[in-house]
Amino acid sequence: MRNFKDLDPRTIAIHAGQHPDPASGACSAPIIQASTFAFDNCAQGAARFAGEAEGFIYTRMGNPTIARLEDAVCALEGGVGALSTASGMGAVSTALFGLLKAGDHVVGHESLYGPSRMIVERDFARFGVTSTFIDTTDLAAAAAAMQPNTRVVMLESPANPTMGISDIKALAELAHAHDALLLVDNTFATPINQNPLAMGADVVIHSMTKFINGHTDVVAGMIVFGDEALRAPLTRAHHYLGANMDPHQAWLVLRGIKTLAMRVKEAEANAMQIAAYLEDHPKVKWVRYPGLESHPQYALGRAQQRGPGSLMSFEVEGGLEGGRQLLDHLELMTLAVSLGGIETLIQHPGSMTHAAIPADERVAAGITDGLVRLSVGCEAVADLIADLERAFKHV
Repeated sequence: MRNFKDLDPRTIAIHAGQHPDPASGACSAPIIQASTFAFDNCAQGAARFAGEAEGFIYTRMGNPTIARLEDAVCALEGGVGALSTASGMGAVSTALFGLLKAGDHVVGHESLYGPSRMIVERDFARFGVTSTFIDTTDLAAAAAAMQPNTRVVMLESPANPTMGISDIKALAELAHAHDALLLVDNTFATPINQNPLAMGADVVIHSMTKFINGHTDVVAGMIVFGDEALRAPLTRAHHYLGANMDPHQAWLVLRGIKTLAMRVKEAEANAMQIAAYLEDHPKVKWVRYPGLESHPQYALGRAQQRGPGSLMSFEVEGGLEGGRQLLDHLELMTLAVSLGGIETLIQHPGSMTHAAIPADERVAAGITDGLVRLSVGCEAVADLIADLERAFKHV
């Protein structure tokens, strides 16, 4: 992988992992649809298994097409290594499996993506891992939650779906002072707008299903790490859990990543206008969007991110029923979970993505019944606002 350190993220997204195929000269990465790879001789096979020689063995452990994608995202995040997975939750599960052991403690953001929180509280708890979920935008609360056995501090910034922004540099310093690691889900901001490793984070994860692929046709995940010491435990977990992606999946994401910067910035421009429209709407109680000065961590977002992104949440008058009426009467926006597609997606976290979290904890984390999450796409912004205006007449 060439050195992309001094290049703009927009350039990296187009060129990292995208070198011409040495065998044919093809500018598009070939799909190496193979499960296993031949060795020249026994000595070469033994050397590869021992980690003494480069080369591929078995696609669960690595593949040329998948390696190109890992190089691309690693370069975008400024890491030393990356591991691709079959889904975003595959990245979460693999990273935690590689980093945690029985008796460890996790501090997490209270509105962390529902399945990410559930796997810690429900599944890792069965093996002796304890956890405390708090508002990581409150540094005092994060410090109070740290314990002698805290191994991982885990957060999303901006958070899902409350859009809270955590101080990554300060939380990295807090984690390291307690001999813990900071794991940041950077799906919302994308490496176009934010690089947590540069701010002290140890591991970054992505649901590449979202912005990095960007076309709502692939499920994929990625783990990027910033310290060589993490390569062995994370790679071991990756190889043996079997959450690897397949080569065609990797090729699709490689195709999508080329337009990442353009999609992020086009959607971001649309989101700024829609957020302003919603903030002035009489049937909207509040809007949380990092690009609005009304956002509680607006100054931190401007300092920490290169742009506010295209995700926002807002609360509709009328609570649960108000939110349902709005979503049921939209004609252009797509009512669906996920985010980061080129099309605009809208959903209701309280009854969908975060429904598994107990209601009292959900509300305490700011996920009210009337909260709506909006992932703005790249359509003409006037058409999107007109769609909202039509639907609000039913609220």
